[in-house]
Amino acid sequence: MSCPPIEESVVVPIPPERAFTVFMDGFADWWPADYTYSGLDGLEAIGLGAAPGDFCYEIGPDGFRVDWGRTVAVEPGRRIAFLWQIGPDSAPQPDPAQASQVEITFAPDGDGGTLISLTHAGFERHGEGAADYRAEMASEYGWPLILDAFVGFARGA
Repeated sequence: MSCPPIEESVVVPIPPERAFTVFMDGFADWWPADYTYSGLDGLEAIGLGAAPGDFCYEIGPDGFRVDWGRTVAVEPGRRIAFLWQIGPDSAPQPDPAQASQVEITFAPDGDGGTLISLTHAGFERHGEGAADYRAEMASEYGWPLILDAFVGFARGA
């Protein structure tokens, strides 16, 4: 069973290198609390790995750490790709063979801003429930909500 990738894009009014920096360095400030294990009150830190092989992580109450992905590629100012090691049941998935992959690119939009394109592919690797999981992440409560949170944050950056 193959699931088509999710493809979303948004534009932010800052140049690509700045957008990339704001995306990475401000991750904890714009990432929606609904997409964390700790929620708004318990979240101490969350971030993407800055280099290939680095973990994408969350630190919650009392220093509890959850690694929810691993960075596979980084081109500063242009692109980041990471494994999405969160299963359809929202549980962390330690086996990278059962993870999908998210790639985000940052390109000039022609008006001094940045076109941010997201592709989330490989849902079939999540196994049972993959199609429903893909539908959930493609819905208005998935990647569109997450990217809109970044757009709002980037406008103030």
